[in-house]
Formats: sequence, C-alpha cells, structure tokens
Amino acid sequence: MARAPLLQLTDIALTFGGAPVFENLSLTIQAGDRLALVGRNGSGKSTLLKVMAGLVEVDRGSRVLSPGDSVGYMEQEPDMDGCATLGDFATRDLGPAEMWRIESVAEGLKFDPATPVSEASGGERRRAALAKLIAEAPDLMLLDEPTNHLDIEAIAWLEERLGETRQAFVIISHDRAVLRAVAKATLWIDRGSVRRRDGGFGGFEEWRDKVWEEEDLARHKLDRKIKAEARWAVEGISARRKRNQGRVRALQALRAERASQIRREGAAAMEMSSGQKSGKKVIEAKGLSKSFDDKLICRDFSLLVNRGDRVAFVGPNGIGKTTMIEMLTGQTAPDAGTLRLGTNLEIAVFDQRRAALDPDATLWESLTGDKAMRVSGRADQVMVRGTPRHVVGYLKDFLFDETQARAPVRALSGGEKARLLLARIMAKPSNLLVLDEPTNDLDIETLDLLQEILGDYDGTVLLVSHDRDFLDRVATTTVAFEGQGRITVHAGGWSDYAPKRRIIEATLDRVPRRKVEEKPEVKSEKPGLSFTEKHRLQELPAILERLEAEIDKLGELLSDPGLFTREPVKFQKATDALAERQEKLAAAEDEWLMLEEKASD
Repeated sequence: MARAPLLQLTDIALTFGGAPVFENLSLTIQAGDRLALVGRNGSGKSTLLKVMAGLVEVDRGSRVLSPGDSVGYMEQEPDMDGCATLGDFATRDLGPAEMWRIESVAEGLKFDPATPVSEASGGERRRAALAKLIAEAPDLMLLDEPTNHLDIEAIAWLEERLGETRQAFVIISHDRAVLRAVAKATLWIDRGSVRRRDGGFGGFEEWRDKVWEEEDLARHKLDRKIKAEARWAVEGISARRKRNQGRVRALQALRAERASQIRREGAAAMEMSSGQKSGKKVIEAKGLSKSFDDKLICRDFSLLVNRGDRVAFVGPNGIGKTTMIEMLTGQTAPDAGTLRLGTNLEIAVFDQRRAALDPDATLWESLTGDKAMRVSGRADQVMVRGTPRHVVGYLKDFLFDETQARAPVRALSGGEKARLLLARIMAKPSNLLVLDEPTNDLDIETLDLLQEILGDYDGTVLLVSHDRDFLDRVATTTVAFEGQGRITVHAGGWSDYAPKRRIIEATLDRVPRRKVEEKPEVKSEKPGLSFTEKHRLQELPAILERLEAEIDKLGELLSDPGLFTREPVKFQKATDALAERQEKLAAAEDEWLMLEEKASD
C-alpha cells in the first residue's frame, strides 16, 4: 500500500499588506524528499517554509500533515527568550536520553553550547538553531539558509549529514555547491507559483531559462494576436462587427488574460566604476606576524597583490581572515613585518556585519546621509558615480520599490540589507574592493550579476567567502589559512586549492613542516627506513619549500591580467611550468607522507 504524502498543501492563498504572496498554490512532499527551494529575494521562500511548518495562517487552502509525522523549522532569527545559554535553547525540547545528540552536532557545526545567549552573535544563534533541528530529527526538516555563517568545514559536515539522513528536508540556500550536493529535486517559487523539477540541482538553471524562453514566446504570440484582433475591431464593417460580438468578447478576454500576467522582476541594475587607476603594485606585505593574546593569526607571511588581482581568503570561522584583510589595507598594524600600499588607492568595503547600515535609519537616509553621496542642496538626490540621481530611482536599480524608501533598515531581510550596502558601495568610485562575506543572503541571480560586475571591474578585489562556487567563479588567487599561523597562497579558486588541502592538513597533523634554515634532522633510531630513505626524508622539506616558493612566484606572474595579451609566449611557458611544479609538489608531498608513516611504524 502506497504511503500517504508526508505534507500536502492545496489551493493555498496568502496576502500580506494587500499584495498577494501566493495564489492557488499546491504542492506535495513525500517521505524522503530532498528538495531545494529557490527563487528571488522577496519571492516568499521563507514565508512558504513557515506555511509548511504551520506557523503562518493562510487566507485560503489546506495544509495536511500525515498523522504521526513531525515537522521542524530552522528560523533565520530564532527566539531564545528564557534561555540562558545556546545549549539551553538547543536542548529545550529534547529528553534526557537525547542530550548526547547536541554534543555531536555542536562539534560538527562549531558552536559552543555554553555560550550565553546575551553574548552570542547572530551567526552563533543560527548555528544553535540548526543544531537543535538536526538533533530533534523531525520527519520533515525545513532549513532556511542554514549555511549562512558556516565555514567551509562546517558546510561540508552539513552536506555529509544531509546526504546520510533518511528524513525529508526542504532547504533554502543560495550556495550552488550545497544545492548540487544535497538536493534531488527543486521547488522554484516565481511570482506566487511553485514549479517542481525532479533531478539534481545541476540542471535547474537551464530548465528555468527554458521556461522563461517559452513564456516570452507565448507572451509575444498573445501580443500579436491581440494586435490583429484589435485591428479587425477598428477596421471591420459595423454590420459585420454586430454579427461578431463573440469575437469582440474574445478580444476582451485576450486583453484581460494579458493584463493578468505578472511580468518577471528584472535583474538589479548594478554597476561599478573603478575610478582612477591605482599603482601596479596594490599591496606588498613582507614578513607579517600578528597574534592576539594566545591566538596566532600569522607568522612571517608575505603577499604581493597587483592591480586587477582577485584574491580570496579562505579558512575556518575565527581563524583571522578579517584581521588579515584589515592588516593588508592598513586598518590594523601587524606585530612585525612591513606593509606597502600602492598609490592612488580608493578603498570600498563590504562589511559582513553590515556595520555601515544604521538599523534605525530609513533606506532614503542611508543613501542621502552619506556625505560622499549627497548632492549639495538636494535632499532627494544622491551622487552616483559622479551623476546626480533621485534616491528612489537609484533604489529601484537594486530592486527596492518606492514604498520601501521610507522604511527602516531593520525591517529589511538579509538579502535586502546586502543589496542596500552594495548600493552604497557602488555609488562611489573605487579601485580596491574589499568584500567580506558578500554572498550571505543574496539570491542566485544577484550573485551571478555580482560575479559579472567583478569580472568587468578594472580594480582589485579582496574577497572572504565560504561559497565555493562563487570563489571558483571570481578568484584568481586563494590565500588559505591552515591553522597554527600557517597561511599558504595558491593560484586559482577553491577547486584549484582543495586537492592540496588534505595533504597540507595531514602534514600539519603529523609533523609541522619546519623552515629549511632550521635544518631538521631525522633521528636515526626511527625503524623501518633504509639509509637512502632516511636521507630522502631529511631533504624533502627543503624540496617542498622550494617548489612552493616557485609556485607562488609563478602564480604572481600569471595573476597579471594583461600578461596573456602582452606576452603570450611567456604566459604559456609560465602556465606549463606552474603545472609541472604543482605535479612535482603533489608527488613530493605524497612521498614525504609515505616515508613519515614508514618511519613511525
């Protein structure tokens, strides 16, 4: 006997503030479904999850949950009233025999249950909410942006957990890599309706574009038909028109159908101006060291950033990526080392904490209150890349409507706050753009547009992100924080660095690699190694250091965006040399690990 649907929504209608959110919405979720819920910011994704959870009362329609089954919902802003610690919140609905689940989940998600709620950041609160949901293990999990504020390691843990679970889940995320890894079908919410596509997320965007293409074609045919029928109505003989009132009524019906169609919301009209050119060398850091109390951020770290580079900083939360960027831009002084900033720098910063936005100010005030953007004597205009613009018109470029202009910033969603901050940044010329977690909360279409803008941007970009897909699309260099103050530099994005990561971690776990000048000795009493192998193990650290240095130099050379056009032969030779040295490095690291394991037997 077939199992009843886990959850069924039928003919759902919902209106907020006079505007319809859903109309005639129906969908079914079966046991074991693994669904991605996608759509533009503001399309109603979070609201739909709340309808599924039974937390929002709809105007019309029915919600039926299979008897005996349970639903759990992870909120973006969980209510922790009455809880002293994050652990109190996470275990609030668990029995004594189930408390162990939180410890296991807390380790994977990297949150401390003992953290007082009053001291917890927004990210820590959301991780606690996610841990609570996973530990409770409902039959249907509803996950609203669970990867925001997770680092790549925690995201990988979540992917593995969702891949192993037998529970059904619906996940909202703008991280393509996550959706490709966990989703087996996609729910697409668009203009109040929901379409379902079975199959992995990888084929969703091609399918979506085809749907839009077919929709545009159907609209074009309808417009042509209306135009032809309208011409008949004007030019037809009166008597014939009298005998063909049915055709006139049909024309009216066509016009009504056309008027009822909801046009797709266009993409944000975001643009950036790189202003005056900076010097060729944007940042030259040599021998930087920095620590706070007992926490080591970096030791003897050097980096050269040239004009046009897109440098991504990756690593676990709290390891010091933001501190490093603050050092590299001159905001924080290193304990040791030297820093030289290039000439003519105009820096624009996208802060992950959105500190530049006053939550009590309106969107209007957020733009006109900035002295650098204000048009003298005009309270309704802002200066956008040297041109006066009406504040409402400029807000519309970033998909805000006129009614939102006088609303407070605190009323905005996470994605809307990100777009408002981008509006502030993009109004002013810059040639060094610092993006600290820009991908949180932005929808896929806006991320695509931001990627295109960065691709056309003539300036330099420093980027912190845990979105692996976005890193691959944008970064030309990856700076990886490995822990223990060790930072490595790699050409390319996340996928170029990831294969080396396991070897580096294994190296750090076994024997932290020492510098060549320390002349490490291999103790002769280690069993299992021949004389030749002992000698080889002794010389490998120096070889590894040399190969890494050569790779870094080649990466710096290839990061010059004009090298291919200016010196194609040199570009090809450097590319071949880089590939050769990367292969040698991988082989040498494998050999080092093998010998080290043999020596420890």
